[in-house]
Amino acid sequence: MSIHHSIPREKLGVALVGLGEYSSGQLGPALKATAYCSLTAVVSGSEEKRKKWQDEYQLKSENLYSYADFDRIKDNTDIDIVYIVLPNSMHAEYTIRAARAGKHVICEKPLATTVEDGKRMIEACNEAGVRLSVGYRLHFDLFHQELMRLGRGRTLGKVRRIIADDSMAIGEKDQWRVKGSLAGGGPLMNNGIYCVQAAQYITGQLPVAVNASFLPKTDPEKFKDVEEGIQWEMEFVDGTVAICESSYARDGNFLRAEADDGWFELSPAYEYSGLKGRASTGEMIFPEVNQQALQMDDFAICIKNNKTSRVSGEMGLRDLIILKAIYKSASGGRKEPLDLDAFAQP
Repeated sequence: MSIHHSIPREKLGVALVGLGEYSSGQLGPALKATAYCSLTAVVSGSEEKRKKWQDEYQLKSENLYSYADFDRIKDNTDIDIVYIVLPNSMHAEYTIRAARAGKHVICEKPLATTVEDGKRMIEACNEAGVRLSVGYRLHFDLFHQELMRLGRGRTLGKVRRIIADDSMAIGEKDQWRVKGSLAGGGPLMNNGIYCVQAAQYITGQLPVAVNASFLPKTDPEKFKDVEEGIQWEMEFVDGTVAICESSYARDGNFLRAEADDGWFELSPAYEYSGLKGRASTGEMIFPEVNQQALQMDDFAICIKNNKTSRVSGEMGLRDLIILKAIYKSASGGRKEPLDLDAFAQP
């Protein structure tokens, strides 16, 4: 893979597609802290944003793209990785176009809005011989890695119950996150996916069933397209249960595991920084890390070493199947079985 001389040879070039809040507040700054990749291009419909990013990140004029000329990236050797930071309904189209341009892809979560799209994305990347990763930043956070260690290693005995709540009081009613056609769902797709993730990486198991119900709508005008809140249980084959909730009407940021010989929890649990952890054995003390910088660096290392990302497209597809089962259960009012045998254990 040829890397243009304009960046140090050991760094892979990243193009950010979509310059909204997450790109400007998190990914851009993280790319100033990465060791193995750097920002080389941006894609935005706004000329003003492109110019602003060019000035701040010293980007070449020819590395500023609009959505109309996005496919020209295939000829640009400054770009190795394309990071899709668009509304959920656009993930599939731009991941597939990036793959066809021969670029590796990081796609923000959720992978897509339908399971069919998720499969098409994985297929396109496989066909093009490029890697696909999902923006699951918490896998790179030291507190969450400690939860994985405690849960899977049964350090405090077998985990019996997980309690997870990721909620946020969402602002104005005209944002894309409350538009069903763009978001593909409400808080479950945006926040609840972190609870789905955590239950699996703490237990090291795949769920076998889900049971869900929608929470009542207090603002039917704002939430006419998507759920305002949802609660669900995930059941695992060994009897472990995860009790989860996600809402757009209040704030919630909690993750707890109860085991045979103790407990461990994070509160706040899902933030970009400032996480706090405690266990029955004492407080968790870990340095703060830049989750996004570590996530992107890890992907760059995977590409260099021709390895699959630990937060792969397949993992994103697995979670999408679970999210859809949760919605089906909430709509139908009954437990939904899951068959995830095709997926590796988390």
